[in-house]
Amino acid sequence: MSVADRDLTPDEKKVIMHAISSGLTSPATAKYHWTKFPTVPESDQPAYCATVDGPSPHGAYSGHQAYIVDTKLTGGHITSAALGILAGGSDFKLIVDQCATHGLDPRKAS
Repeated sequence: MSVADRDLTPDEKKVIMHAISSGLTSPATAKYHWTKFPTVPESDQPAYCATVDGPSPHGAYSGHQAYIVDTKLTGGHITSAALGILAGGSDFKLIVDQCATHGLDPRKAS
């Protein structure tokens, strides 16, 4: 992460929730936990990692899950996102490890 991080805007959160919704059986009931986002990202297509509590079509993954999304920025703000990986259970650590390759940590979500 950059030295200066910021909270996501409500519109950015909506973009990410829309991307995550494809991996949940009931996206309307999901509870999202957000991490900070770099004020000045290293590229215009940075990854973003955080967590969500929600039902998954894969029973073993339901509940607390980590995710990584690929984002696209316009004017320094997230304007689109695509789900990379969403998993919980014993695979939660795999997502944490993948996020770490981008300098991110979904366990810091609040």
